[in-house]
Amino acid sequence: MRLLSQAFCINSFLEPPSMSASMVYWLECGVNQELVWFPLHIITEVLVPHPSASFTLRISGHSMTRAGIHDGDLAIVDRSLTARHDDVIVAVLGGELLCKRLLIRHGRTYLAPDSDDPMYRPVEVTGREDFQVWGVITSTIRFHRK
Repeated sequence: MRLLSQAFCINSFLEPPSMSASMVYWLECGVNQELVWFPLHIITEVLVPHPSASFTLRISGHSMTRAGIHDGDLAIVDRSLTARHDDVIVAVLGGELLCKRLLIRHGRTYLAPDSDDPMYRPVEVTGREDFQVWGVITSTIRFHRK
């Protein structure tokens, strides 16, 4: 297990530190594993390395499930990154905001779903004036309790 700077680790049989709203706790499941906790600001630094160029949005739809992006997830989008082949991006196409995989092949550009559902198809956006990349999705957060 790799620990981030300023992370703390205790054995599972020890008393955990007092809970604090500014801490995030990670627990490896299994016997005799370790409890690792990180100050919340460390998690924020990892998830949002460029805060002044980042934003979040709520995912709606099922076209990116194979990429691990599900309906209701919170996406963290970094506008400071240049989108490249195979990145998952947020883009505007024809006035619609989309989350798709960017594919660049043989000089042509496509927005592609990442789903096993055949109803979702790639769309070519090469040269389209109504296409604009808004940013690269660097991570998502899934909520398990609604």
